[in-house]
Amino acid sequence: MQQAGGVRYAQVDPAYFARRGLRRYAGIWSLWALGVGAVISGHFSGWNLGLANGWGSMLLATIAIAVMYLGLTFSLAELSPALPHTGAAYSFARTAMGPWGGFLTGLAENVEYVLTPAVIVYFIGSYMGGIFETPVAWQPLWWLAFYVVFVGLNIAGVELSFKVTLVVTLLALACLAVFWASALPRIAFARWALDVGPGGVKLDAGHGPFLPQGLGGVLAALPFAVWLFLAIEQLPLAAEESVDPRRDMAPGILSGIATLIASASLILWLNPSVPGVGAHALAKSGEPLLDGFKALYGAGIAKGLALVAVLGLVASFHTIIFAKGRQIYSLSRAGYFPSVLSLTHGRWQTPHLAMIVGSVVALAVMYALWLSLGAERGAAVIGGTLLNMAVFGAMFSYIMQAVSFILLRKNRPEIERPFRSPLGVPGAVVTVVIAVVTLYYQLSDATYRAGVLWVALWYAVAVAYFAVHGRKRLILSPEEEFALRRAA
Repeated sequence: MQQAGGVRYAQVDPAYFARRGLRRYAGIWSLWALGVGAVISGHFSGWNLGLANGWGSMLLATIAIAVMYLGLTFSLAELSPALPHTGAAYSFARTAMGPWGGFLTGLAENVEYVLTPAVIVYFIGSYMGGIFETPVAWQPLWWLAFYVVFVGLNIAGVELSFKVTLVVTLLALACLAVFWASALPRIAFARWALDVGPGGVKLDAGHGPFLPQGLGGVLAALPFAVWLFLAIEQLPLAAEESVDPRRDMAPGILSGIATLIASASLILWLNPSVPGVGAHALAKSGEPLLDGFKALYGAGIAKGLALVAVLGLVASFHTIIFAKGRQIYSLSRAGYFPSVLSLTHGRWQTPHLAMIVGSVVALAVMYALWLSLGAERGAAVIGGTLLNMAVFGAMFSYIMQAVSFILLRKNRPEIERPFRSPLGVPGAVVTVVIAVVTLYYQLSDATYRAGVLWVALWYAVAVAYFAVHGRKRLILSPEEEFALRRAA
């Protein structure tokens, strides 16, 4: 069957989908935990690098990025119950822009969900090495061990996966809550949070300017503010494992972004304000929350505090492995990727091959960098270039999803929408604008540009595969069938 865009659909028997079944389990709280857990590691570290531009710059950048994510999440809250498929971003773009638009959007998310866990497990390994005093050469063993454990937990049934997600997310939030309660009575905001002066110099007495780098500092801080919200958009990938996606998806997404905005506000205010810490020092820290705990309770309990800090990393690692499996599963079930990757486990009905293959690819990239560049240089590339590649993929997918929302509002008004975004098309437009500006400032950094070149190479290989083979062997998955039926 030939369709627009030069794609053809292969005939499959009912057994094809029988071997690719998912199990419904998630309710609103499970979905909330999936969204918050995916992001929460960014509240433990990563965001703080933007403080080099001054606390006020980071505040305004965070507000701008929060507005972008509000526009995005309200759009997703409308789209996900209207198109309740595992494909999520790919599904939205497929219905709005055809198979090529869906595929390019799916590729962007694939970059994000394959590489983000790799970066997180690198930081987990660094923490664990410090806690247990293992040699640097053992780092790859920590990576392998955490991948084996958490891929295994994700394979062993959606019920177990969501229970683990809820537990680690609550523990990570409890850790943050303890810090907020401990810091609040002791903060000295003007003395410590405002200790960055023009040019990034340290002001020993604090009380510096609100915007020491001017408007340019706000724009430069945008990519770092993204870490306070990155990956909330993965929640719609659980649509086919939600008990009632038409009822639960929108509340799950919106409660998740509300939780993250509250947490981001508190961590941005309190962490730099702790006496003995300050914005200038945190801007260079690899573990800002741990530095705050040390200032409050002393360095003598550093190892115990480090274990607490690992909770946030584990929460995001576990939940993004879940997302990676569903994202690869949906593209392969529809034939964009090799269809064998969409097979689900005979007992647990989880996309085990998608999670295993995606994790093997991530580990192979990490090991190749570690062995070819050496431990020090390899670590810098894993923690920098791979991270930036993931952010680039995310920003591109946000633009495509917001555009999909706009096009579906215009061209497919007949689609039943259990929830309608009160922000509407203007909210989606604002999302596109802020994402484009953020993307521009990511590209202004040489490290980001290097990552973009690798993303471009992955796109070239994947597009070539799709043009030569994949587009001739698509399958009428739920996403494809919905898009074709609506187009007709």
